[in-house]
Amino acid sequence: MENTSPISLFIIAHNEAHRIAACIESTRGLVREIIVIDDFSTDDTAKISRELGAQVFQRKFDGFTNQKNFALSKVTSPWALNLDADERLSPSLKEEITQAIQNENIAGYELPFCNYFLGQKMRFSGLNKEKHLRLVRTQQARYVGGLVHEGLEIGGKIACLKNPVNHFSYDTIEAYFTKFNSYTSLAAEQMHKNGKRFCLCSLLLRLPFEFLKRYVIKLGFLDGVRGLLWATFSTYYVFVKYMKLWQLEQKSK
Repeated sequence: MENTSPISLFIIAHNEAHRIAACIESTRGLVREIIVIDDFSTDDTAKISRELGAQVFQRKFDGFTNQKNFALSKVTSPWALNLDADERLSPSLKEEITQAIQNENIAGYELPFCNYFLGQKMRFSGLNKEKHLRLVRTQQARYVGGLVHEGLEIGGKIACLKNPVNHFSYDTIEAYFTKFNSYTSLAAEQMHKNGKRFCLCSLLLRLPFEFLKRYVIKLGFLDGVRGLLWATFSTYYVFVKYMKLWQLEQKSK
């Protein structure tokens, strides 16, 4: 029997062979179309995706905004659902989405996230109330922003669903730092393009606050060692991002 769901799933991916199947399978029965935009992966990301019924388009990554707008242009369904390869829909969320898209007054839905770090759910650290706009009416949406912090513009009302996307962000510390280098470079590039200037005094004042915000104010200490690691790594992210901005300024002189 043909799947007549009005929803398409799209994923942008690079070397995600170890987890893209779980992402796709979590949407089985909910979506009628699966689109994967592959940044020329060197593993079996494209092969696995095709075997699971996805249309795979290879496109060199040039920033999240451009990559996701390209994905959106390939969607043929009235609704578009965006997930990353390390994200999975909970069964309860699938049921909720089926009902939610019947509301003709809503153009997009924010989805709450349940974040896992190093194999364990993060109950605090600023990760417990995270939500993202991921389900939208295709013709009323477009991505805006820069290389790393993309956002969705929606021509209509937005609501929020209750059940979570399970986000298995980093299984190992090595995996964290693999993406860390790429993301800090993109962020520094974007700041440089926007005319942001490096200031050592501002950075030195900001770093302690970044740590205290996550570890104390957002109760990261209640997440144990993982909370300490998250607060420390996130602070280091800010430090490296701004040092890469400084490096770009030095090169441009």
